Amino acid sequence: MSLPQPSPETTEPSQSANAESSPPELSGLESRPPEFTPSEFTNEERAVLLRLAHESILSALEHREIPLDPPSAHFAEPRGAFTSLYLHGQLRGCVGYVLPVSPVYRAVADTARAAAFEDTRFHPVTLPEAYDLEIELSILSPPQPIAAEAVEIGRHGLLISMAGHRGLLLPQVPTEHHWDRNTFLEQTCRKAGLPLDAWQKGATIEAFTAEVFGDAHQSE
Repeated sequence: MSLPQPSPETTEPSQSANAESSPPELSGLESRPPEFTPSEFTNEERAVLLRLAHESILSALEHREIPLDPPSAHFAEPRGAFTSLYLHGQLRGCVGYVLPVSPVYRAVADTARAAAFEDTRFHPVTLPEAYDLEIELSILSPPQPIAAEAVEIGRHGLLISMAGHRGLLLPQVPTEHHWDRNTFLEQTCRKAGLPLDAWQKGATIEAFTAEVFGDAHQSE
């Protein structure tokens, strides 16, 4: 089975994102986040998913197919996922699926290839670069409606939508920027291209968690 060619919507993280496609896809991890708990995936499962991400990029460059049937029931469970690529410590691509529209195994393969070749902020990854990439994965829980006052910094990512606009920020973003809850809500509205106070004026607020791991963590 060959990998599909997703058409991810990629935006500069500092700009607003107007995401109306289905499945929803966004990009925007700017720096390496800390690892979050609790862990759903074992160290062995993490290693399998990271190898899959690397192999999906290399197989595209080498014009060969790889199997995408999930090797376990756990990997067959639908999850949203983001793949971030780093080259010599610098972001080289990031693409993700917000909603759990495909098995996590396939979501990792698809977003890894999309991050390498479809993120319009960067030139496509070359074969020599591919061998030097470090990959980081964020596996998302399904978004659930949440009251603004229940949002926890460092635990929740946010998805805010209103009138066809949607913005997403991952759980590590407010921690990195030292935001409080209100600022986090405002900046997610900004990412959606909405007024900063849209979360107080009828916008839908959903939260999710993310398990974040990567090559750097595996080598520690």
